[in-house]
Amino acid sequence: MVTDARTVLDRAQLSEVTLDDETLMREILTALIEDTARQLPLIQAAIGRKDPQATRKLAHYSKGACANAGARSAAAALEKIERMAAENNFEECSESLGRLAQAVDQLRAEKVPEADPLAGR
Repeated sequence: MVTDARTVLDRAQLSEVTLDDETLMREILTALIEDTARQLPLIQAAIGRKDPQATRKLAHYSKGACANAGARSAAAALEKIERMAAENNFEECSESLGRLAQAVDQLRAEKVPEADPLAGR
């Protein structure tokens, strides 16, 4: 279960996952955004076909990556899509897909600071 779905990015979790490596944080966040954005039309198509198995599978795939990196609002939207697809509630899936798209846009606005090359000298 995803906690605090209002949090766009749990920076403490991302920092922990990357062992405070700011370059790795940026790389993971960039890859996460790109991959989740690529999944959006696939999930939308599965919802449109009212295909619960494909919808659940696609949502589950992306949910794990988002949850692990601390992208909580995206993970929460994906979790709800997965749950609602299991109940064949595709109207609710569509609403959650909108929240997912918004979460991806919000993640794009998140900035991980550039490392200071002179730090530690």
